[in-house]
Amino acid sequence: MIDNNNIEDLFKNLEGNFDTQEPSVGHKDQFLKKLNTTNNSEPKNNKNSFWKPFAIAASIAFLCAIGITFFNTNQTTTEQITEMAPEVTETKNYFASLINDQINNLKKENSPTTKKIIDDTLLQLQKLEKDYTVLEQNLVNGGNTKLILSAIITNYQTRIDLVKDVMEQIDTIKNLKKYNDENFTL
Repeated sequence: MIDNNNIEDLFKNLEGNFDTQEPSVGHKDQFLKKLNTTNNSEPKNNKNSFWKPFAIAASIAFLCAIGITFFNTNQTTTEQITEMAPEVTETKNYFASLINDQINNLKKENSPTTKKIIDDTLLQLQKLEKDYTVLEQNLVNGGNTKLILSAIITNYQTRIDLVKDVMEQIDTIKNLKKYNDENFTL
C-alpha cells in the first residue's frame, strides 16, 4: 500500500504537465514525407562506388591465387624427397629393386612346408614398409636428416637381411626334407 501511495502522489504532482494535445491533421503525412526524403537524399560517395568493383575483383583474384597455391602444393612425399635429396631416391630405387627381386624369389619357394614362414616374412616386410613411410614423412617434415637417412638405410638392410635369412631357412627346410625323403626310401 505504501508503494501505491507513492505512485498516486507522483501522478498528482505531475498533473497538468502531460502533453495531451492531438497533432494536426497532416502531421503524420508530413513526418513520413520528411523521413522518405532524408533516406533518399543521402549523398552518395562516388569515390567508394567507383572502387567497389575493383576491390571485389581484387578480393576474388586474391582468394583464387591462395586456392591455387594451396591445392597445387600437394606434392607426394616421394616428389618432396626427390627435391630435397636426389641421392635418397636413387638409393631407394636400388634397394627397392633388390628387395623386390628377393621377394619374388621367396614367393617362388612357396610350398605347403614353407607357406607359414613366407607369409610371416611378407607380414614383417609390410611392417617395415610402414616404418619406412613414417621415416620418409619425418624427413619431409624437417627432422634430423642424418639420423633419418641412417634409419632409412637400416630399414632397407633389415628387409634384405630378413629375406636372406628366410631364404636360408627355406633351403635348410628343403635339404632336411630331401634328406628325410632319401632315408625313408632306403
